[in-house]
Amino acid sequence: MKPWKPMLAYLLSFLVFFLLDRFLFSHPILQVLAMAALVLLCARVLGFLLGCFKPKERKAKTLISLFSSLLHYVAALVILCWGLSLLGVNVNAIVASVGIVALIVGFGAESLVADVVTGIFLIFENQYNVGDIVEVNGFRGVVKEIGIRTTSIMDTGENIKIINNSEMKNILNRSDNISRAVSDIAIPYETDLEALEGKLPQLMEDIYQKRQDVMLAPPRYLGVQQLADSSVILRFVVDVAEKDIYSGARTLNRDLWLGFRSLGVECPFPQVDVHSK
Repeated sequence: MKPWKPMLAYLLSFLVFFLLDRFLFSHPILQVLAMAALVLLCARVLGFLLGCFKPKERKAKTLISLFSSLLHYVAALVILCWGLSLLGVNVNAIVASVGIVALIVGFGAESLVADVVTGIFLIFENQYNVGDIVEVNGFRGVVKEIGIRTTSIMDTGENIKIINNSEMKNILNRSDNISRAVSDIAIPYETDLEALEGKLPQLMEDIYQKRQDVMLAPPRYLGVQQLADSSVILRFVVDVAEKDIYSGARTLNRDLWLGFRSLGVECPFPQVDVHSK
């Protein structure tokens, strides 16, 4: 469907509802229904216009997500106040006397107020934006949407977790950091470690030349990580972007295993020495 067709449909619907409201709807109930339809239509048009923007900056994406969420609340509030006015209710008097009621409701809806206030502070303090990779209470994923009350985060399995803004605490934002993928490779105790270490620099460079789409620099050999029961554990790390932290580790594991086999070093298997008198 061409992008101008939905907009044309919205405008025609708006015109039809306006004519109905102006010439046909004389009963207050019908006027309220027409008004509600118009407000929802306007909110839909504004949401469509916001969806047409595809900014690259994460902050801009965050603001669009916030405004899209805010539209629903504003539309509901406008429908409520305008509808009461059409029904002959003195909205000004209600607003003037709403202080005590708002206080009572505020205590009853403490969590709702906390979600909204926390969401506003999170956005203005720029703690995270749409598209950032964050970790909250052990759940790691990409921020897909930031609303007035909730934040949606999607993990690598495309599972979406919706968290109330007031519960977005102890956030670890990993988007702008260079991460390190870690690989521990086991070799037999019989391996000539010094001779193997002399061949590692060339192996690291060969791996990097093939994997520059994932790796930001050649992998680094850190040394002997552990003297295990049946093997010596060597540790390697490589700098990757945060979004490639898992794929970088898998790639490094694969290429190191193949590289060690090409150097004549096989992965060890558990061995047991039995001594008998």
